[in-house]
Amino acid sequence: MALLIIGLLLFLGIHSISIFALDFRDKQAAKNHLGWKAGYSIIALLGFFLIVQGYAQARLDPTLLYVTPSWLKHVSALLMMPIFILFLAPYFPGKISAVTKHPQLIAVKLWAVSHLLVNGMLAGVILFGAFLIWAVVDRISMKRRSARPVHALPRSMINDVIIVVLGFSFYGVFVLYLHQRLIGIAPFVTS
Repeated sequence: MALLIIGLLLFLGIHSISIFALDFRDKQAAKNHLGWKAGYSIIALLGFFLIVQGYAQARLDPTLLYVTPSWLKHVSALLMMPIFILFLAPYFPGKISAVTKHPQLIAVKLWAVSHLLVNGMLAGVILFGAFLIWAVVDRISMKRRSARPVHALPRSMINDVIIVVLGFSFYGVFVLYLHQRLIGIAPFVTS
């Protein structure tokens, strides 16, 4: 469990610099933009690696906190459907990104809630709960800071079509094939 928590602290910590230390972030990026991005990426990747390792280890010795009804798997699957679409939205600006304003944060919240609905193990609650809390705090902080530009395609309605097709395609591949291979759980298998 320690690896999971350290990974979360590193990953969410570096992603929280703009929330809690925006001036520091801006000064570091102004001094050496490429160096800032490299350091940020290294810490985020190390955190992600530790999250994956820590979660895998914690699943070997699970602590059950709650059990949810089996029908919540369907609710979870439904909540997951727009996640890839929302995650891609900032890079393909269109109506979806304009309406949602912060689509990736919405994607993180949906991902976290959908997994908390079906995962009552301590490690899962820590993992998904931490991301949910982070996304809520980040969204609140976005109200008081200006958004940084994202390298994206020009704004177009066709972008919405592109991300819906790509998003549903990624969703299908992930839930039918990759989730089992990468996480070890087949989302649509009933027991």
